[in-house]
Amino acid sequence: MPLATSRNANPLALLAAMRESQRSIHVAINKRSENGGIHMFSRLIIAAAIALFFTPPATIFAQEHPEHPKKGAEHPKQAAEKQVSTADISAGIKKNIDAQSKKSPDSKFHVKYEGQDLALELTKVHDDRLQDLGGGKYFACVDMNATDGKTYDIDFFLTGQPGKMKVTETSVHKIDGKPLYNWKEENATWHKVPAS
Repeated sequence: MPLATSRNANPLALLAAMRESQRSIHVAINKRSENGGIHMFSRLIIAAAIALFFTPPATIFAQEHPEHPKKGAEHPKQAAEKQVSTADISAGIKKNIDAQSKKSPDSKFHVKYEGQDLALELTKVHDDRLQDLGGGKYFACVDMNATDGKTYDIDFFLTGQPGKMKVTETSVHKIDGKPLYNWKEENATWHKVPAS
């Protein structure tokens, strides 16, 4: 029935025309396609719901070693600007520890921790955790034995180029395997947070 547009049109005829128009729209919306499937809009809704169901939740808690045990994910990492090999970083931290130990009267590497002077000997460089952080900055993690009988995991940040690396920060990360802090990523930057 054509829609009446005249002011003098019968209101009942106008109402009937509107209902017929609504019915035809409703039928068109609910009508299945010729191949028996549902409309594209419904397919999109279902696909979105399935995709959301299988999307893993974001990690919100701090971790001792983010993304561990994936290679290179135990400690902070950002995109590398200039490639320096892990062998270069390993050599740089070993050279630094050796140079500092030779300067010491007891031939030990010394680190201050909670007011104590720890006399340490290198036992292992964690080659799987060495990182090029970009911008000429690097990360290294080592295990060292102390004269007090404990094993200390020490985190180092270095700068410079291979053969000329210098340590900019040293911190005790673990004592006998127990972490003192964890790493948490916020806005693509890694921060130390208290161990839980």
